[in-house]
Amino acid sequence: MKVINRVKEIDSTSRRVLRALDTNPRATVGWVAQKLHLARGTVQSRISQLFEPGVLRGHSVTVPPEALGYGIRAICTAEVEQELFDDAVAALHDLPEVLECVATTGGTDLFMQLVARDADDLYVLNQTVLGCPGIRRTSTTIVLRELIPYRIHQLLAD
Repeated sequence: MKVINRVKEIDSTSRRVLRALDTNPRATVGWVAQKLHLARGTVQSRISQLFEPGVLRGHSVTVPPEALGYGIRAICTAEVEQELFDDAVAALHDLPEVLECVATTGGTDLFMQLVARDADDLYVLNQTVLGCPGIRRTSTTIVLRELIPYRIHQLLAD
């Protein structure tokens, strides 16, 4: 199982750079330096440090799943046999419809965000998840509407 590096805390200068980039993701180093009254070298250095492993999340083009034909989003929790935990996660990793999977405490072991093209597709996906090694039981809830999208901008304040 892949272990994610612990994140080191980001200082106030790097937070300022991130806030500027969060507001304008296509900004150039020169624009950020001018806007923040920092030297270009400082901004470039901070951006380079942010791309070290464990600091920024992996990135890709952000596209809503609906635009790709996945009209249903669901939250799925699963109970897993502990001796097969790594095998379960590896099998889930291979399912493209699993957007996110995290280990949790409490009554379930995994919390997943899934997408499906329609109700029948979600049924098949649920059966596939249940067929993964070690997964004993799942509970799936369909998302009706996203009310607060994933965000971190409010955490970047000093």
